Amino acid sequence: MKSVLFSRFFILLPWMLIVIIMLDVDTRRPAPPLTPRPYFSPYAGGRWGARLPLRRGGLGRGREQRNESRPPPPLPPEPPLPTIYAITPTYSRPVQKAELTRLANTFRQVAQLHWILVEDASARSELVSRFLARAGLPSTHLHVPTPRRYKRPGLPRATEQRNAGLAWLRQRHGHQRAQPGVLFFADDDNTYSLELFQEMRTTRKVSVWPVGLVGGRRYERPLVENGKVVGWYTGWRADRPFAIDMAGFAVSLQVILSNPKAVFKRRGSQPGMQESDFLKQITTVEELEPKASNCTKVLVWHTRTEKVNLANEPKYHLDTVTIEV
Repeated sequence: MKSVLFSRFFILLPWMLIVIIMLDVDTRRPAPPLTPRPYFSPYAGGRWGARLPLRRGGLGRGREQRNESRPPPPLPPEPPLPTIYAITPTYSRPVQKAELTRLANTFRQVAQLHWILVEDASARSELVSRFLARAGLPSTHLHVPTPRRYKRPGLPRATEQRNAGLAWLRQRHGHQRAQPGVLFFADDDNTYSLELFQEMRTTRKVSVWPVGLVGGRRYERPLVENGKVVGWYTGWRADRPFAIDMAGFAVSLQVILSNPKAVFKRRGSQPGMQESDFLKQITTVEELEPKASNCTKVLVWHTRTEKVNLANEPKYHLDTVTIEV
């Protein structure tokens, strides 16, 4: 009996070994990767009612990701900043360079400003030419002499120089579409607040504001009611159509170009009336635009440099070097 069992055992032993070896080899194989089963939402239906698989993040998250990938809409281009054209008449005198230096230091802090400097001379002087070359400002250097017969005391001054600046503007912009701009007559014996240039830059036609230390008073100004100029607070001839100082108004460049004959006149213009005579050619009192908080803030002063005392200056140059003052 035992021999029979042993004989059968030895017969089955090779087959058992083969089965064991095959099972061992199969367990050493890497497990196949698990593929996630798609998730079907009962609330999301595709075309013909078919169920659509959704991401685990849900509907809202998918929309947020798609919105974030879109580029932002382009911003509209900003309108160009109007250029301020400052016309400054000047003439040779001991304080000329000092006056121009103070004015240039102010203009350097004003964006988009073009300085038109007009000398009362038959030729451009070296002093002013060198000064402008070092000023670091967009500028134009002109010159025109005042006729000798108009240099008597009591007559209007700087008429030819201001008209030369107007002619340059019209010649430059006459044959092309003018960019937005504002004209301002900036005499070199005034002191200007930077806020003034911010105020005048939005001038549509003619804007006005107070001027300090002028006309024998602490200030002169347009009188304003309900946003309109109705009169003038002034110490001299309040009956003038425009009782205003040269530093108290600005004009749109388009108005200058639209009125090519508007200039400062010599004939028929009385002393102190040049501003009024000029403004009558381009606007009316009703059209004036009050600036500086309805003409209640002084942003420019007619300071005038004190007359220099040169009593001890020698008649002939005695220094060993030549210094420009």
